[in-house]
Amino acid sequence: MTKATEDKPKAQQDVKKLSFLNKYLTLWIFIAIFLGIALGASIPGIADALNELSVGTTSIPIAIGLILMMWPPLARVKYEGLKEIPKQPEAKKMLGTSLILNYVVGPILMFSLAWIFLPDQPEFRIGLILTGLARCIAMVIVWNTLAEGDSEYAAILVALNSVFQIVLYAFYAYFLIAVASDWVSAGSGQNINISVWDVAQSVLIYLGIPFAMGIATRYLLLPRKGASWYNDRLMPALGKVSLLALLFTIVVMFAFKGEYILNQPFDVVRVAIPLLFYFLIMFFLSFGLSIKLKFDYPHATAQSFTAASNNFELAIAVAIGVFGIGSLVAFAAVIGPLIEVPVLISLVNVSLWIRKRYYGPDGKLKERSGSRTSETGGD
Repeated sequence: MTKATEDKPKAQQDVKKLSFLNKYLTLWIFIAIFLGIALGASIPGIADALNELSVGTTSIPIAIGLILMMWPPLARVKYEGLKEIPKQPEAKKMLGTSLILNYVVGPILMFSLAWIFLPDQPEFRIGLILTGLARCIAMVIVWNTLAEGDSEYAAILVALNSVFQIVLYAFYAYFLIAVASDWVSAGSGQNINISVWDVAQSVLIYLGIPFAMGIATRYLLLPRKGASWYNDRLMPALGKVSLLALLFTIVVMFAFKGEYILNQPFDVVRVAIPLLFYFLIMFFLSFGLSIKLKFDYPHATAQSFTAASNNFELAIAVAIGVFGIGSLVAFAAVIGPLIEVPVLISLVNVSLWIRKRYYGPDGKLKERSGSRTSETGGD
């Protein structure tokens, strides 16, 4: 049997390994959305009730939910893998490519798409910009595993993204929202000014706290309990906590906007369209560049899914922390996982097709002159 014929069964086998909650993540998100809309439309006072559970602009229930949402994926990150960077084959070229895709191409692409599709909706634009800035640290591990990418390289990229976002996110968000958007709008009166500290506070609370909790969890429990217990028992349990916290946040978000969505359903579509373009462009651009640079399939896959995925948890947290839970900015940010999950799951199959088409059984790129030989070499 050739390697190509094994692709589909292997992918199906990996899907079966996912937990029940992760396998039907898109369904749970839709259910949470509908539940939130129903609550918001049928109980008009629910928003006021939730607002009473706040300190300043910080909603205590949402703050707890967001921190619990971020902590498990940050406890899963292999921070110790950072020291393995120099040992990776072609490390400088691959990591340099990843940094450019994640911190130059991705944010600028989302910024451009937001202005192209939402020129008259500054709050929706900001929600998308915050999403484009938040590089993936959680779900990319799932997509990469299903597509049979290099797990160690993906773990290194996730660890780097975790550190980079704490350092850079607030400054980058300020530049794109307050500076670059001002240049583009050129006196149109659509500017929404924020300070670096506005964003930094949310990053420190909603990423800094769970980041510290994640590191503490990993370095305190992993040596004592062992890798098997940590990875096979604790991480699945914490993963459920993270997902439930995400669904809770989505329910509350859409409860705040239930009446608005019923009156303006097309706004959801308007936000979804640039997100769809973003995920597809980033994935195919990253894979095309990886093929051009002659990366093997496992590394090209990890590179592409990392570039195409986003840390929607952080985007939602910052949007709520800076603009408020009832804002249209937060509403736009919460559309992110609704679009990302089904699109990235579909791209897993595209990735496996790319391997069959462009790579040999050893994961190396096929030579053009010998592609016919390479395709049959695995029998």
